[in-house]
Amino acid sequence: MKLSTKGRYGLRAVLDLAVHDTDEAVALSQIAERQGISMNYLEQLIPKLRKAGIVKGIRGAQGGYILAKPADEISTGDILRALEGDLNPVDCAEITNGESTCSNSDTCVTKYVWKRISDSINDAVDGIMLSELVEESKRVQTGDPTDNNKTKQSCGK
Repeated sequence: MKLSTKGRYGLRAVLDLAVHDTDEAVALSQIAERQGISMNYLEQLIPKLRKAGIVKGIRGAQGGYILAKPADEISTGDILRALEGDLNPVDCAEITNGESTCSNSDTCVTKYVWKRISDSINDAVDGIMLSELVEESKRVQTGDPTDNNKTKQSCGK
């Protein structure tokens, strides 16, 4: 399974908000500049993150975005699913109302493979909280005094 730029860039944007978490809102332009992400692209991601209750918009001259809840209450799974939808590797691993969406699920043996992969992916991303990424970001900071406001970018460009 390969995540799209929506998931990768969205995770970086939310991490940027968490790393620069103060009581003041962060302008989208600041996130775009620090993360090297197009402002137009971020503007497409933010509504999904707001709808999922991950970020909150603040209006006005000092407006921008803040986390809607503490970083230790936001999992990477929350962020990725808000932007990517379900994280199942194949459609037949999706279960809706206790039923598989695949018409062959009663006779399909490989569904067990897809279900286990799906469960592993979801367990992994749900087990990593945003607060852990903030700590990891602090750990890998370059320490360059001329660039002390830059969050180390993730490898998922």
